[in-house]
Amino acid sequence: KEDEAELEELLGPSPLALGPDAQRVAIVHPAVKWGPKKSPLTTAELQIAEAVALVDTLQNWTVLDKIIIPTRNPNKKFVFGKGNFQVLTEKIKKLPHVTAVFLNVERISSLTKKELESAWGVKVFDRYTVVLHIFRCNARTKEAKLQIALAEIPLLRSNLKNEVSQRDQQRGGSRYIMGSGETFLETQNRVLKERELKIRNALEKLRRKRALLRTQRRKCEFPMVSVMGYTNCGKTTLIKALTGETGLQPRDQLFATLDITAHAGYLPSHMAVIYVDTIGFLTDLPHNLVESFSATLEEVAYSDLIVHVRDITHPETNLQKATVLSVLRNLNLPSHLLDSMVEVHNKVDLIERYEPTEENALAISALHGHGLEELKQEIEKKILTSTGKKIVTVNINLEGPQLSWLHKEATVQEVEVMPEDGTAKVKVIIGSSAFGRYKNLFPNSKIFMS
Repeated sequence: KEDEAELEELLGPSPLALGPDAQRVAIVHPAVKWGPKKSPLTTAELQIAEAVALVDTLQNWTVLDKIIIPTRNPNKKFVFGKGNFQVLTEKIKKLPHVTAVFLNVERISSLTKKELESAWGVKVFDRYTVVLHIFRCNARTKEAKLQIALAEIPLLRSNLKNEVSQRDQQRGGSRYIMGSGETFLETQNRVLKERELKIRNALEKLRRKRALLRTQRRKCEFPMVSVMGYTNCGKTTLIKALTGETGLQPRDQLFATLDITAHAGYLPSHMAVIYVDTIGFLTDLPHNLVESFSATLEEVAYSDLIVHVRDITHPETNLQKATVLSVLRNLNLPSHLLDSMVEVHNKVDLIERYEPTEENALAISALHGHGLEELKQEIEKKILTSTGKKIVTVNINLEGPQLSWLHKEATVQEVEVMPEDGTAKVKVIIGSSAFGRYKNLFPNSKIFMS
């Protein structure tokens, strides 16, 4: 009961929550013209298009205007040079009923935020705030909500510093709190530290619970396939097509999947597998956010295969691939998982006569089912290799215990009965340790490898 109460408190309304209010947003993108901050794989137009897609996922938010303004150094206090800042300020002031500016940079300091808000007279959000808000709107499980609460801690810390410096300016020097010997900053920092610890502990408990479920799943020996990709690349649509699960409703928006969900499907040999739908990726996804969701992504390390889905129609598909691969590398996954990854080029129905240039990539349309049989065969081949399972046919005596043993210890595919001599040919998928036990128990059984 005590645990439940503490969990409820941690999951209570966030001081940073933006609320359900409608926002009329001007998106401002600082375009870095040269230097190390400029990304070679994209353009300002494509980056602002992604910012628009982020805003479009939020109910009651509308984009009033998109403004691209060049800057040499987006880390400056006002982000832009003097002249450009003036031009931008005039533009924003002229916009009818604007309520917020979304500055398309990863994070702005609380000091910069304050300066910009007073210059423009409206709220200012960065990518961190907007993505966090989308996460909040999409979080369904306790785990996702806790991970968001964890991602908020750095923001609460920087807001606190700002608040303290304001107090000091107003009152000249900091005050101790009621003779406690602690300054306001120390007290608040301690409270935040305690909160962070509680959240991490609660996440750890959930992680242990998941590890237990994983062990039980391992006992059933269902292979696991993690389906990953850039946000909105069609992962959920693909899983729906592979499993025939009608309850899955893909949503055409960024971050529709925040929690890991598992769905059972069958491969051509009737082997059952579990497809795991994971959170989508985003370029410049603030590091703290990726970190707080690492618990969700941890599940990937335990899978038998990764399927990397790409939206091949997207103009930034190469940048998106690079983003996903760099996040996967940072997860310290076992090298065999990265080496055996299946790359899937999705949405080929939108491109005439599409041929993948990458070796071993499979072209599919999850929506129309094109290329799915080839994909299932490829998944099966890789799963058999990674799990050490074999497909074998054995001759058995129907009066003996072999058939019931195989039903218990392996996946029986087909049973072909020979009534004249009371035997049967049984096709099974069997793990290597079970196969060893079978040969010891039934040394006279004829075995044919598929």
